[in-house]
Amino acid sequence: MKAVPANRYFLFFAIVIAGCAVDLMTKRAVFDWLGMPGQRDTWWVLPDVLGFQTSLNAGALFGMGQGMVRLFALLSLLAAGSIAAWLYFGGASWDLLLTVALGMITAGILGNLYDRLGMPGLEWHDGLPVYAVRDWILVMIGKWPWPTFNIADSLLVCGAGLLVWHAFRKDAAGRQPTAEGA
Repeated sequence: MKAVPANRYFLFFAIVIAGCAVDLMTKRAVFDWLGMPGQRDTWWVLPDVLGFQTSLNAGALFGMGQGMVRLFALLSLLAAGSIAAWLYFGGASWDLLLTVALGMITAGILGNLYDRLGMPGLEWHDGLPVYAVRDWILVMIGKWPWPTFNIADSLLVCGAGLLVWHAFRKDAAGRQPTAEGA
């Protein structure tokens, strides 16, 4: 059996490092600029459509599971470990699209895990440490605000979208008619 090309592992780690770095740098920059939630008004890029507004999410997707930080941190570690196992032992690294998707997802996991573990050193108004994900991108859908999100969330969603596309692409390729069945 041929070895997986080393450039696949390089690509995976490049996506993880770059994605996580961009996520953490943008979170820090926006929180340094706008402060903790409520300290400054929303800064609009496109008025009433796209803006920057700081928010802290101690839960998960759309704020569900508030206060379950330890559980989500554990699930993040398990997910990252599963991705590594799939990539290195399960053969996912043979597929370029899977390598990219898993790199994006891992970058998103690690960016949000950093926040959940309280690594930014933020404190609530009462001086207690913040164990919550820093969000800052606000999108309005009409008059309804989509829940604020960050680059890590975007990486997770795009990586998951690539996984779905990969699954349908592989499924469609597996169902192509043969000369006998056509």
